[in-house]
Amino acid sequence: MHNRLEMLRIFCTAAEARNFKQAAQLLGISPQVVTRAIQELESQLGEVLFHRNTRQCQITREGERLAQIARRGVEEIDGLFRGTADHAAQKIEGNVRLTAPEAIGQASLVESLARLQQQHPRLNFELHLEDEDTNVVDEQIDIGIRHGLIRDSRFVARQVAEVQFFIVAAPILLKKNGVPQALAELQQQPVVSTLDQRTGKPWPWFFRREVQWTPRDLAFISNSTRAECAAALAGFGFAQLPGFIAIPHLRSGALVEVLPELAPTPWALSVYRPQRSPVPARIRAVYDWLVNDFSNPMFFPTRP
Repeated sequence: MHNRLEMLRIFCTAAEARNFKQAAQLLGISPQVVTRAIQELESQLGEVLFHRNTRQCQITREGERLAQIARRGVEEIDGLFRGTADHAAQKIEGNVRLTAPEAIGQASLVESLARLQQQHPRLNFELHLEDEDTNVVDEQIDIGIRHGLIRDSRFVARQVAEVQFFIVAAPILLKKNGVPQALAELQQQPVVSTLDQRTGKPWPWFFRREVQWTPRDLAFISNSTRAECAAALAGFGFAQLPGFIAIPHLRSGALVEVLPELAPTPWALSVYRPQRSPVPARIRAVYDWLVNDFSNPMFFPTRP
């Protein structure tokens, strides 16, 4: 059974065509579908719309009257949807709520969103910086950035980069304490770390073959990865930092990498959004922008 708009659309095409076969070709459907739609419309209206025989098909006077009315109605409805689509394409505006790890959100994400807002000045952003996973449903988050693979079917996710991890120290600390040659030696050195606020303990360090180590005697700890980096730069202790924070300092010589053979497998970095439908134009625009922007190696280099 066809819906009424579909039947009227088929009827209007048939009214302008020479026969049902030509109408079917114009619509990209079979002649049988055209015939059934016309029969169904005639049955509902109680009127004969076409005189048909084996040789020709001719619209009736009642059919011509209906075609004039139906054509205007179909065009108005098609115009309504075209107008809505055009409006949505032009009006990328409103509030977008995002979540990201603190270290990414404070620099790379804010810079990226600032460039996007130059193109769409009526976009507004609300950013939640949290190193632990955010409950995007409870917090009504529109778009998130997260380390690690996302296999949750509730999300649309795109991996945009890989994040390397580096064990680093300031030259002043290495000059004073020497360069550790093994993990056992590193564990005897002063270290700095970031606090996992869910557990109240330091975040563990990750090494090759899924080995982990949670430092206990810390020279410096904070709830900020950037503060951890600042402490490493000041010579408080050794640190394990993600590449997007460590690499600029490694390039400048302000930090030195140690024990590179312990480096873990790089972590995936993904941009994701809840699997909601329909997706507002502003959400799709920001999501597509971040996927494209964060795929740029400039944001997340893998080596110094």
